[in-house]
Amino acid sequence: MGYVLVAGAALVAGAVSADVSLPNVFNHNMVLQRGQPVPVWGWAAPGEPVTVSFAGQSKKTVADKVGAWRLALEALQASADPAAFTVSGANTVTFTNVVVGEVWFCSGQSNMEWRMANVDNAEQERAAATYPLIRHFKAPKAFKPAPEKNIQAAWEVTTPDGIGDESAVAYLFGRRLHQVLKVPVGLINSSWGGTRIEPWTPACGFDGLPELAAIKTRVDTATPGTPLHAQVLNEYVAAVQAWVADAKAKSAAGQAISAAPEFPQHLVFPNAQGKHQEPTVLYNGMVAGLVPYAIKGAIWYQGCSNNGEGMLYLEKTKALVNGWRKVWGQGDFPYYLVQLAPYNYGPARATHLPGIWEAQAAVPAAIPNTGYTVINDIGNTKDIHPRNKQDVGLRMANQALNRTYGMKEIRWEGPVYKSFAVEGAKLRVTFDHAEGLKTRDGRPPTWFELCGQDGLFRKADALIDGNSVVLSAPGISAPMAMRFAWDQLAEPNLVNGLGLPAGAFRCGNKPKLDGALALPELQGFRKVYEIDLPTGGNFNAAPPKYALDAGSAGGAFARVAYVLQLQQAESIRYVCTVMDAFTKDAKKLGIPHARSGIFHQAKVANLTVRSNVEGIPALDNSDGGNIEFWGANYGNPNGLNLPGANGAKYDFDDKPAEDGGYGCMQVHCWKSKVTLFAYNNFNGGGPCDIGIGNNAAGEHPDYTFMGNGGQYEVRRLTVLVK
Repeated sequence: MGYVLVAGAALVAGAVSADVSLPNVFNHNMVLQRGQPVPVWGWAAPGEPVTVSFAGQSKKTVADKVGAWRLALEALQASADPAAFTVSGANTVTFTNVVVGEVWFCSGQSNMEWRMANVDNAEQERAAATYPLIRHFKAPKAFKPAPEKNIQAAWEVTTPDGIGDESAVAYLFGRRLHQVLKVPVGLINSSWGGTRIEPWTPACGFDGLPELAAIKTRVDTATPGTPLHAQVLNEYVAAVQAWVADAKAKSAAGQAISAAPEFPQHLVFPNAQGKHQEPTVLYNGMVAGLVPYAIKGAIWYQGCSNNGEGMLYLEKTKALVNGWRKVWGQGDFPYYLVQLAPYNYGPARATHLPGIWEAQAAVPAAIPNTGYTVINDIGNTKDIHPRNKQDVGLRMANQALNRTYGMKEIRWEGPVYKSFAVEGAKLRVTFDHAEGLKTRDGRPPTWFELCGQDGLFRKADALIDGNSVVLSAPGISAPMAMRFAWDQLAEPNLVNGLGLPAGAFRCGNKPKLDGALALPELQGFRKVYEIDLPTGGNFNAAPPKYALDAGSAGGAFARVAYVLQLQQAESIRYVCTVMDAFTKDAKKLGIPHARSGIFHQAKVANLTVRSNVEGIPALDNSDGGNIEFWGANYGNPNGLNLPGANGAKYDFDDKPAEDGGYGCMQVHCWKSKVTLFAYNNFNGGGPCDIGIGNNAAGEHPDYTFMGNGGQYEVRRLTVLVK
């Protein structure tokens, strides 16, 4: 005979008694999604009939051979009247205080996790937080190697006593929806500070994205049931079996045995402390147990831990959204993400954040039914967790109200780049959603930069003209490109008539690389070497692959030139250094490595320098130059005892070691205490150090230990002789 159980939050899958049970997302105080089918699922004894009753509906199914069952309620109408939700089998489970409205999934890292107790005006917000029809379900932090069937959490009603621990962005987003739509709102919060986007992505999300092939391989290798997992496992088992046979034979013969084959760690996702950044593991532990609970859509606040990846973050967002939509099976439900706020991540990463802003802004055009909220006017560059979460929630909710709920009178768009046109020495940028274009402080527009044919961006003078901004800059007569808010500290003042800000963007025609080779100082020179330097490498193991290698046919020469060009999107930084020959052998002018025989540490004569980088002196036949070329390690004690060198830092005068493989290729103007260019760590296997002019972003002027080569798209070194 059956019995009635008024369910609590501790129901788990696969109970030994085989009583009918459901995942914990079905519980007292839950909010069910209105207007669409509502999947309901759980577990019971194999073959057990199960009936779900709610709001006048009664649906039946039978548990399958492993005890799993699933059915769907027909679309429900919104209801604020608390009702009972009943599931019957051999026993009966009843959930109370159940309402119907809008359910949103809220995820990301610390700014989504950020508690209401820590927002602006927290005490006033707490006192006003009596919203019995706004409910929260907060997943505890958990990472798992395989998808979990349940999440140990319960629905909570919004009260002043409980609101302090809830996600601020989720609550403030939901509060706005509730106030406008006049229906209950359910907020499912799965967030974890400091996490990357890959762990939140289900395995299927990585399918069909070539840029993420390495991640897919990692996931497939660690996922039982995939062909790749089976292949790696079988190879390991075969190796162990062969070792066992060999070990037995050698032991019987009185011979020493070898070590057993090492277990392939990539065959599993480790479940150890700190391993929660592996792909899929947060989806497995904090999301899978919710699927396919009916939701209206998802909001996302994340990206700090992927900062520096540029447009690759767009590909990872495709994986996340496509994966969620596939596992939920609700079609292209809305997905709204919020821009990372401006913040000082350190001078070396000044343009990393704009790169991820660009990727975030590209999401709506790349993925259907998605949106992007700009918040560069309400952040705090000294706090990675801005406390003004009220405007974040408001802006995201207004977009949802307009786009998802069809309330077109609610506006949410800030100015968005539309087109550009070159007008003589000026460049005009035109915006959509720019009615009433202005600045919020009444001053000229800030954070606009203009680029000429030399590829160097300069601060632009900006003038608003209707729905356009007209740019000009001293020294630029033929504009090529522009960029806006292209710095991690950018808090631009450009807004539309609604007071909503414009986000970072760039446009124009990319300047051509190799413009520096047309400098008159290089007239009559011929190329000996040219190479696009790899981000990382070990030339001791594999010599440089020059695009042009004419060292063996260099002939006689009296002058040598080194031209380094660094391209970062539209920006091209260059330096050209010309000096008297310091060797008669052209094969000794290239990159030093173990087999090159190249070693030069000396002053150079008649140094001529041209560059578009601020701080680089324009020199003509100076006697103040020196070079440091070697393939080994080096220390900061002075090697040539040049005046002004700092023996405690790596600068224009260091001392090479006799061993090691870090590598150094540097040209300096010791009289001006300037590193003209540096290329280091090309024999060590790690990310290279590279730069033009003294390094302002790190401890050492010659870029040693910066590992910053990846911030440039192209790093081209050209060696010429005359």
